[in-house]
Amino acid sequence: MKLKLLAIIAMAFVMQKAGACTGITLKSRDGHTVTARTIEWGGSDLNSRYVIVPRGYRQTSYTPGGKKDGMTFTARYGYVGLAVEQEEFIAEGLNEEGLSAGLFYFPGYGGYEDFNEAEKQSSMADLQLVAWMLGNFKTVDEVKAGLKDIHVIAVDPRASTAHWRVADPSGQQIVIEIVDKKVNIHENKLGVLTNSPDFEWHLTNLNNYVNLYPGTAKGKQLGSVGIASFGAGSGFLGIPGDVTPPSRFVRAAWYQATAPVLATADKTVRQCFQILNNFDIPIGIETAEGETAVEIPSATQWTSATDMSGGKIYYRTMYNSAIRLIDLNTIDFGKTSYKASPLDTEKEQPFFPVNINRN
Repeated sequence: MKLKLLAIIAMAFVMQKAGACTGITLKSRDGHTVTARTIEWGGSDLNSRYVIVPRGYRQTSYTPGGKKDGMTFTARYGYVGLAVEQEEFIAEGLNEEGLSAGLFYFPGYGGYEDFNEAEKQSSMADLQLVAWMLGNFKTVDEVKAGLKDIHVIAVDPRASTAHWRVADPSGQQIVIEIVDKKVNIHENKLGVLTNSPDFEWHLTNLNNYVNLYPGTAKGKQLGSVGIASFGAGSGFLGIPGDVTPPSRFVRAAWYQATAPVLATADKTVRQCFQILNNFDIPIGIETAEGETAVEIPSATQWTSATDMSGGKIYYRTMYNSAIRLIDLNTIDFGKTSYKASPLDTEKEQPFFPVNINRN
């Protein structure tokens, strides 16, 4: 286990060139808030799985060197998580009280506390922070208070850092960033998150795109020459289309802001997946000339959407674009057993033949 963990950390260090995540938030007319996100890694299959964690389940945090002797924490609330590489490493999840939490890649800007052996009983590995939050809190305010009692650490100083998005059914949402060993909590009224730089930088950068608007630009006269747009949607001419975090943040903000408010949570969940189609990253674009791209279908390994009030988490993967649902309302978290299962049992996109003989 220790050797496997160190290999994963080494992988995270290499993720400098390939890690990406894009998060959005939409509201429905029936009062539900849906958080949705992608997770990317173009280096290898993340072997992602869903994890069902009952109330009372105990875990222990990793500490530097891959030891499992840090803070021990017991789940007060049951939750469902989507994990990467190891089942302890929850990247996105929802608990039975409606708290949603997720980890986003944050290279080059985060800076955790140094590990102190004397404080290891209150030290939490960054890759396990989502599990701790989902298991212990039911509101954003409780998370903010709880963060004062722990020390978030890196298991390996070579690995990159993360930042986190946390939301609850009231609509309150925050971004947690640890910079220069200080925990910074930002209210996320916009509901968008990507990766580096820091969250406040991204908000400031939106001012560079104040000229964008939905619809089609009106034609103009340049002296005796008339000019007109080539097609619909030209009000968004100039929106950045590359896959860097600043560009994805801008696109996500504008696509989210101009999306119509739909009647129900179910319709809004589908709308989130449609919007996030625009953020799928194909394999190959991050591969330098002369390198060989990894043989997986996509750098976007899975996309999820969470209906907090409805108690439902949805996902689709690079191997199967069908949207699947885990309904927390059908789980008795006081009686269920701990379970970890692959997101995909078959790692190849299925084809569904059309019955052309059907009336």
